[in-house]
Amino acid sequence: MRPIRAACLGTATALVTLLACVPVAAASATDTGSAHAEGKDKGKDKVITLIGRLAEQSRFPVNPGGAPAQGDRTVVRSVLFDEAGNEVGETGGTCTTTRVENGGAEVCIVTYTLPGGQLSVQGMVYGHLVPGPPPSFDNGITGGTGEYDRARGSVHADTIAPGTRRFTIDLKH
Repeated sequence: MRPIRAACLGTATALVTLLACVPVAAASATDTGSAHAEGKDKGKDKVITLIGRLAEQSRFPVNPGGAPAQGDRTVVRSVLFDEAGNEVGETGGTCTTTRVENGGAEVCIVTYTLPGGQLSVQGMVYGHLVPGPPPSFDNGITGGTGEYDRARGSVHADTIAPGTRRFTIDLKH
């Protein structure tokens, strides 16, 4: 299959954007602790707010030129910024359509590459085939590396402009 470039921010793109690589230290955060299990702030939570801007998106449809189908795949990369507009990282991931009826559903796996390590995020995104702005979603943090080696929590994403999402990363310890 040949990749088809998409100009709009789809649900898959939104999830990948959500999972953008973020240097947490440079991001706007309400620091109530460290994500690292062995760190001095063990047992505390941290909330990080980032703005993700879609940088690249390629679609790999099962039926090129046809209707959406189970198995369609989207590969996405986003650049992450803190609330002051400073670039702090990027995300990369893939989303695979699992359902086309009722607005569609897709499962996404995204990695945030951060200065102190990486965060892995995974989950379902619903409504990606509905016209209009991509829907909000919540996905789970499944792990990480470096200072995030035992990270858990969730990521919430909201579309704030075309190709732009606000990600709220809630790290639990």
